[in-house]
Amino acid sequence: MLELRPNCECCDRGLPPESQEAMICTFECTFCVECVDTVLGGVCPNCGGDFAQRPIRPAALLAKYPASTKRVLKAEGCAPVQAA
Repeated sequence: MLELRPNCECCDRGLPPESQEAMICTFECTFCVECVDTVLGGVCPNCGGDFAQRPIRPAALLAKYPASTKRVLKAEGCAPVQAA
């Protein structure tokens, strides 16, 4: 079950469950599409993977399976993963 994290880890922009601007990697690191495109270059700074648009959970299921309220923010800031 996806956590549906509430914010961009880079700029702290709010990303509610119904947002079409939320992007996730395979580890559910969550960023807004603007940061993915302009800051991160499509590469997750945490794992080096790529991103996909986060699916939208149907509103009828949010009551039973609520989105996360825990905000995650990269304290050291965002930068693309450097190739080894």
